[in-house]
Amino acid sequence: MVTDGVGLPAETGQWPGNDLGRAVVPGDRLAERVRELGAEITRDYRGRPPLLVGVLKGAMVFMADLSRAIELPVEMDFMAVASYGAATKSSGVVRIVKDLDMDLSGRHVLVVEDIVDSGLTLSYLRRNLAARHPATLEVCALLVKEGLQRTSLDLRYVGFSIPPRFVVGYGLDVAERYRNLPEIVEYSGPQDPQ
Repeated sequence: MVTDGVGLPAETGQWPGNDLGRAVVPGDRLAERVRELGAEITRDYRGRPPLLVGVLKGAMVFMADLSRAIELPVEMDFMAVASYGAATKSSGVVRIVKDLDMDLSGRHVLVVEDIVDSGLTLSYLRRNLAARHPATLEVCALLVKEGLQRTSLDLRYVGFSIPPRFVVGYGLDVAERYRNLPEIVEYSGPQDPQ
């Protein structure tokens, strides 16, 4: 199959090449790593199925695939936080846009996050969720940007460590675009798209 340089079929003609750079994590490697993470989680949580807490919107694709790779009767809930807006850099201010519907008391909670940059949003989420008295609280992050953390991460599960570049695809976006790319690619378009 002929591709456009980022692993997407060239004949689709839907992806503007000037915004998209090289593939950072190809789709086949994503699928393989998600299966591996699912097997690890299945092993670690046997006898105590986790409540998966997806951080919207970026983690939706990852969480859907991850949940199918876990061979346990998991439950799911979602929360949305805002720290980016339409920009490509976090504002540093975190606010909850959509809170959880389920009570976390006594539950084995596994936060499913798309990407960790500075770690400040995740640190805020952890404090917020820990105050709800779960039995355990762990994190599964698909991506961690190397060298940007301003706080200790202590992540139980990590898909990939990547260079500190802005990436899109597989749920990650810029101004709500490119979430449906089947792989993770560098974004090289305007830094604050409209």
